[in-house]
Amino acid sequence: MITAIVRFPLPPGTTLEDATAAFKASAPNYENVPGLIRKYYLYDDAPSGGGVYLWESREAANAVYTDEWKAMIAGKYGSELKVTYLETPVIVDNS
Repeated sequence: MITAIVRFPLPPGTTLEDATAAFKASAPNYENVPGLIRKYYLYDDAPSGGGVYLWESREAANAVYTDEWKAMIAGKYGSELKVTYLETPVIVDNS
């Protein structure tokens, strides 16, 4: 499995409430995406946003992280994003 961490600056003045509304609006786009196991949305008061994605494979992640997807995110939030990939050999799930 692969964990991808996506980070991007948000426009100045973006509040947690603003980010939550934008993230909730985009959440349906990630339902039933092939290879995506889970996605967590991220926010900090810098402000910056992003997501932590758990993928079945790097190929599944790359099928989503296209140049068009990156341009869409940059256009939506007004900034370039950074994607970090990490191997995920073990998961502990306490749910």
